[in-house]
Amino acid sequence: MSALTMSLASRASRRKRLRIPLLLKIAFAWVALLAIVALFANELAPFDYMAIDLRNRLAPPLGFGGSADHILGTDELGRDMASRLIYSIRMSIVIAFGATMIGAFFGTILGCLAAHFRGVIEAVILTLADFQAAMPFLILALSVLAFVGNSLTIFILLLGLHGWERYTRIARGLAIAATGQGYAGAVRQLGAHPVRVYTHHILPNIASTLIVSMTIAFPEIMLVESGLSFLGLGVQPPATSLGSMIGYGRDYLARAPWILMAPALVISLTALAVSIIGDGLRDHLDRSTGSHAS
Repeated sequence: MSALTMSLASRASRRKRLRIPLLLKIAFAWVALLAIVALFANELAPFDYMAIDLRNRLAPPLGFGGSADHILGTDELGRDMASRLIYSIRMSIVIAFGATMIGAFFGTILGCLAAHFRGVIEAVILTLADFQAAMPFLILALSVLAFVGNSLTIFILLLGLHGWERYTRIARGLAIAATGQGYAGAVRQLGAHPVRVYTHHILPNIASTLIVSMTIAFPEIMLVESGLSFLGLGVQPPATSLGSMIGYGRDYLARAPWILMAPALVISLTALAVSIIGDGLRDHLDRSTGSHAS
């Protein structure tokens, strides 16, 4: 009877752990919606986002005196705001996702190198990480864009430098801890190459923590991109992003606030949703680690 009771209690606790909070479900739904919009932007946009119609400039959104043809209104050149918002979501997500992956890849490699070689190489890598953390990223971005110029590829690579030192420190610490647990050393004693030890044994065990760090970095990079585009240093016309839409709308904040409010709301909700997902993943990993330890 006691065994049956323990089994039922175990099942109940397992179902409780697997239950997803409502707020986390909403966050996943919002991110999934943005992914669908980014993938099918060409099919979802009602108009060409670059099409100019000066006869219909600064038209208000539907419900505020506007028509159903432009449900989010038009901007100062008569361009459809809904179409521009859809393409801006695609551009901002591509930039943030690409920069996050670059920063995670670059930082993780440096962290693994520091953990493997130690000594002078470790000191040099940690010094570079401290230098990156101490320098304001905006100054670095302004310097690079002023000397190199701006293109989408350069912009994504530049944003990839944002926060790479975070992954370096995390990967280094976790790799050293994994090596100290013995399984990595045992595989190395069997003759495995160090690259294989890290890629097949150490990285899979620390990947969950790095993924949580990526969910934290993603909204940060999205906000940095928006800030640089707002200043005119990010995505250049005729391309558009959420930050550049806000930059265009600041001059019409009193006359046409919808130009600025729609992309600002999307940025805020996206940053909030990804942060909630990151917190949920962290809590799930903490519970899993605690249950395994017990």
